Formats: sequence, C-alpha cells, structure tokens
Amino acid sequence: MLNFSSCNVTDPGQALPHCRFAGSFGPLSFHRCTPRAVSFSRSSSRLSLSPVQAVLSYRQQVGSDAAVESGSGSLADRLRFGGLTEDGLSYKEKFIIRCYEVGINKTATIETIANLLQEVGGNHAQSVGFSTDGFATTPTMRKLHLIWVTARMHIEVYKYPAWSNVIEIETWCQNEGRIGTRRDWILKDVATGEVIGRATSKWVMMNQDTRRLQKVNDDVKEEYLIFCPREPRLAFPEENNKSTKKIAKFEDPVQYSRLGLKPRRADLDMNQHVNNVTYIGWVLESMPEEIIDTHELQTITLDYRRECQQDDVVDSLTSPELAEGTETVSVLRGTNGSATATTGGDQPDCHQFLHLLRLSGDGQEINRGRTEWRKKPTR
Repeated sequence: MLNFSSCNVTDPGQALPHCRFAGSFGPLSFHRCTPRAVSFSRSSSRLSLSPVQAVLSYRQQVGSDAAVESGSGSLADRLRFGGLTEDGLSYKEKFIIRCYEVGINKTATIETIANLLQEVGGNHAQSVGFSTDGFATTPTMRKLHLIWVTARMHIEVYKYPAWSNVIEIETWCQNEGRIGTRRDWILKDVATGEVIGRATSKWVMMNQDTRRLQKVNDDVKEEYLIFCPREPRLAFPEENNKSTKKIAKFEDPVQYSRLGLKPRRADLDMNQHVNNVTYIGWVLESMPEEIIDTHELQTITLDYRRECQQDDVVDSLTSPELAEGTETVSVLRGTNGSATATTGGDQPDCHQFLHLLRLSGDGQEINRGRTEWRKKPTR
C-alpha cells in the first residue's frame, strides 16, 4: 500500500465559529456574522445543528470552553483578520504579504502561497476545536492515532501579490468519496476584488503508528461534515479543468536533475515528516535556469506517493512534457543551450514540465508533479 506524503495543512472538514475583532481595522475589518441554521436528513442530532451550534456543542464535549474562557487562543482569535462566512460553511482570512515572503520577482513565491493555504486551512480547523495537538485531527482521530495526509495538491496562480499587498483567502472542506476528503481555496486581491488564484487538494487518513492508510470511518465523518457545504462546491467547477488532469509517467532520458537533496530539520512538521511545501521547493530545484529567469510558475500539480523522513536523500528530476500528438519531447536547442519546453496551454509562450522526486538509494517514487510556466509580466 502506498503511503502518501503528509502535507497536513489542515483537516479538510472544519469551519470557524468567530468573526470578532475589537475596534475597526479599516478595509481589513470584519463584522460578526450569524450563520444560518441548516439541517441534515441523517439521524445524528449533531448534524441538525448550525455550524456555530456545532462548535459550541463540540467544545462542551471536549472540554475546551474552559480553555477559551481562560484566554487560551483568544488573543490570536481577536487579532486574526478572519472568520466564518455568513452561512458558516467556509472561512475567509486576510493576509499582508511580508518582505521575507517575496522572491526574485519581487512578488510572493509559490512557497509563500502554499504556506498561506496551509495557514488558513489550519486556522479554519483550529477555531472549531480541532488541531489542538496535531494538524486538524478530530477527537476520534486522536483516539485512534490517525492523521490527515495529502494525496494531491493543485495550485493555479493568475497574478502573484507583491510586498505589502493584502490578499483574502477563502477555504472550505467537503467529503471526497469513501476514503478521503478535499479542501479548496480561492485567493483574491483585497484592493481590486480580483481572483488571483485557486487551489484544491485531496486528503486521506493515515495511522500515525503503522504509517498505513486507513478508511475515513463514519465517526470521523460525523465530526467534520457539519462544517462542510451541503452541496458540492468546487474551486474548479469547469469541465476538463487542469486540477483533474492525470500526471503522465516520467520517462527517461532525464533532461534536468538536482541530486542528493536532504531534508533540513526545519522541513519537518509536527507529524515528524517532511511538510508538503518542501516538496514544491525540491521540484523547482531541478528546473532549468533559462525558464526560471524568463518565466513564472502559473500552475503546479503534485501527487504524493509516499512520505519522506529526515534521513532520506532525494533526487529531483525534470523534463519538458510531451505535447499531445508529438512523438518526442523537445530538447535543448539554440546556440546558448536555452531550454525550450513543450508549448501548450492557453498562452503562446506557456511551457510545461513533468517532475519526479525519488529516493536516491532505491529509486522509490516520492512525488510526481506537473508545472506550467508563463512569460514573466513587464513590471
């Protein structure tokens, strides 16, 4: 059985109960929202509650009311620019892009975007009482030593925010078949209201002791379904969207590689393995400099095949993606050795690459990826 890497950004099934801030924060201020009550047809009494009622009921069951009243977490709650949406089934939070979150393009890096997705998802789950001693784990999950791990992550960025820009991220969770859940995100520029990015992810449960995948049981579902949209809601509702596209198998010969990558201590998360954002950085390590210098990442899709531990040594491999209807993958051409990947997508200068992360020793596949790159905009 394959072990999927844990990028436990959050439990894909929670929402937050608070939208309160002391005083006014101008354009960043929130008003207290009152989620509307909704009902389930299931017999469970808990699923007949509104999301906020479910939060209060949950806290009484796990005994977290005392911690909240004593001040634990309340300061962070008041200072966050975030809270439940009106229906209580999704969560929004605003973030200011910091100077240390921008890269050579003078805009936020893709790692920054991924970290913010992780942050808003974690805040969403934590505010309903989950994630007290792990990444968005419910009481049943903690009792059974279960954790959420990421099976797939897909991020599209249409416009990267710059230093001091303010963005708003909305996130929500829902059931995903019998063995998993999903979490989606929409990113907006607060100043313009423009959608600047979207993302979606799929999650499964893993036993923390055996490191084996496990089916999401009904007890766990009951704990988070109350906070999920009643009808399917997708960040990518379009037919044949790229988030569902299968990542082609990586074929030899490898054109670009970065060998012998080693996890740092800082790359490990609280589940004692390499966090998902580190995988993004490793994938980019083997990208050709010619593309990095002239293009920016617009889409990244990662399939997580197994988790990575601190002592593992990783090879990052990259090759241009074979365009449909062609027999060979384009290779380096031109007198200066510039990389010319397959052109595709909706733009005339969009380049696509396939990626593979594998263990250096036995070649076991850790992660399979696909990226699309567009010409850098004139700034």
